[in-house]
Amino acid sequence: MSYSQNNFIADSLDIYVQREMLRWQVPGMAIAIVKDGKVVVCKGYGYANIESKTPVDAYTLFQIASNSKAFTGTAMAMLDYEKKLSLDDKVTKYMPWFKLHEASSTELCTVRDLLTHRIGHGTFQGDFLNWGSKLSRREIIEGMGRTKPVNPFRYKYGYCNAGYITAGEIIPIVTGLSWDTYIKNTFFDPLGMTHTNTNYLEMKNDKNACTPYTLYKGKIVPMPLTNIENMGPSASINSCVADMSKWLLMQLDGGKFNGVQVVPYQAILETRKSQMISNDFNSKMFPSKHFANYGLGWNSYDYQGKRVWEHSGGANGFVTKTEFIPEANLGVIVYTNSDANSLYEACAKQIIEAYLNVPYRNISEFYFNRTLPGKQKDAKDLDSLLQIASKKLKPEIALQKFEGVYQNSLYGVMHIKLEKGKLNMYFSHHPDNIGHLDYIGNNQFLCTYSDITCGIEVLPFTIEAGEVKNINVKVNDFIDYEHYIFEHYLESIRIEKKQNLPDPN
Repeated sequence: MSYSQNNFIADSLDIYVQREMLRWQVPGMAIAIVKDGKVVVCKGYGYANIESKTPVDAYTLFQIASNSKAFTGTAMAMLDYEKKLSLDDKVTKYMPWFKLHEASSTELCTVRDLLTHRIGHGTFQGDFLNWGSKLSRREIIEGMGRTKPVNPFRYKYGYCNAGYITAGEIIPIVTGLSWDTYIKNTFFDPLGMTHTNTNYLEMKNDKNACTPYTLYKGKIVPMPLTNIENMGPSASINSCVADMSKWLLMQLDGGKFNGVQVVPYQAILETRKSQMISNDFNSKMFPSKHFANYGLGWNSYDYQGKRVWEHSGGANGFVTKTEFIPEANLGVIVYTNSDANSLYEACAKQIIEAYLNVPYRNISEFYFNRTLPGKQKDAKDLDSLLQIASKKLKPEIALQKFEGVYQNSLYGVMHIKLEKGKLNMYFSHHPDNIGHLDYIGNNQFLCTYSDITCGIEVLPFTIEAGEVKNINVKVNDFIDYEHYIFEHYLESIRIEKKQNLPDPN
């Protein structure tokens, strides 16, 4: 390690992190750095809970969300190596009931397709139904057949959580163990990850677990912990940097930990093969990046002439990052308990640049300034919408006509009720999330979701001949980029016969 690296990591990292946490309003953060087979940094900053002033330490739990995918991808690569399955087997070999929207895609879809985000779905498509819902994992998989893909099969990368859930649920079919048990037995226990779990209640009841936070109307606010156990193989691991540093040590030692081969080296290599182009780079900030591909639970890209493997994770109130560079024998983990920051990514890059002797520049400041104009515009636009909503305008037709049952071919049933002079939306699979509607003109309502991660969105109704035909429903892009048309029941009776929608009664 050069003097400049020592200077930043040993002397400047704490100052940098504390300063940038204030910039981004991040309550708590944890960092682990592994270098040359040793854990050189493993610590927490700020608060796991602002009100109680509970500090973050190396063992504080975070929902690591999609960082879970690397565990599932590695598990499937191991089972392939052990000949218990083949990554190129058809999914229907294990799940005869499995369906995608197109029959030809169902027939072609392999386990590898599920793990590499190439089944035709758009990024996050379907998560409006799945994320934080009361659906079982099987019900989420069944929903894939009702999800009309935005791209042709194997044509374009589209980040698909349901694909990973499906792949993970093949594990109990071939091993007799649930995904949760298999992951614990195969990874958590051999690596000594004693503070890591896949269970919502364990996370909720752990005294050293983070409270999730977000920025809402410009203020940092706490949120309830979201139950994402049903997302299991794609997102449900809860962990800490002390435990996850062991996962990185194993990755950087070819599958070995403390001299024991935990994961076969061939399986490690399988997870790192480029399977799908995930992004094209043309970045002034990172000119040494030329490609980005997806493997089995890992993104990969080139950086300063070296190959990097990484993954991010985002859950309600958490964004997290894992990156490692075998050529530099370096790994970095950054966890935060706010979902409204890019510091988690900037800090990981800052540490990597220190070890690669890149001249210092404040990446966090660049990220912040780059996104600030957009955030300011969004805040201004929202303030204008809230002002219009406060005028309590009256729609062209009576509020009573908006009441009733609404149906969407993917989601199913949603109800709109008139309560105390105000319309509220109730979603059948998300009983804790209510959409409060305020009229803002032109047949549009401003919807404020009680689950604040879903955001505040403008939802237009289609009205024909004085009757409500449908509503166009949207949630925050953080959950799902797509729009979902819900047909008013009077209209959906006709559609139901074609699509076999569930009877709302």
